[in-house]
Amino acid sequence: MFGSSTAARDAEFAEFVAASSTSLGRTAYLLTGDRELASDLVQEALVRTYVAWRRVRRGEALAYARRTLVNLNIDRWRRRPAVPVEWVDGVSGDGQAVVDDRDEIVRALATLPALQRRVVVLRYLDDLSEAACAEHLGITIGAVKSACSRGLAALRENYAPTSEGSSR
Repeated sequence: MFGSSTAARDAEFAEFVAASSTSLGRTAYLLTGDRELASDLVQEALVRTYVAWRRVRRGEALAYARRTLVNLNIDRWRRRPAVPVEWVDGVSGDGQAVVDDRDEIVRALATLPALQRRVVVLRYLDDLSEAACAEHLGITIGAVKSACSRGLAALRENYAPTSEGSSR
């Protein structure tokens, strides 16, 4: 039952992966703006495509994988908590200010060392407790407190309000 048909299906899927990975990677990068996240999305989309490979029409395999990729990205955004209200200031009707604020947040976080960035994101954007954050990162609660304190201090120092009610 699992003999040559499985081997043939695996070979066919391997050819599909070789032919479509560049296109899927480009799409994922444009969706996320982050190479590592894009790579993760592509891998997950390919896993899901492989699971459904028997049902996927070969002529539509790339479209199926791309749709899966986009849905995974949408799901990722749905799972993310909203940006705290105090970070969003003066949103215009078209939402451009929200995009600008998110971009500013991402840039500010990118200035932090990796551990501090992870801790700040997990604690304040994902709203995890210190204990949950420590467990997730495999570090002590004290290390979480220290990294969080240092990260927030660096953000305050670099992005402190320059005049009353405005930042930068």
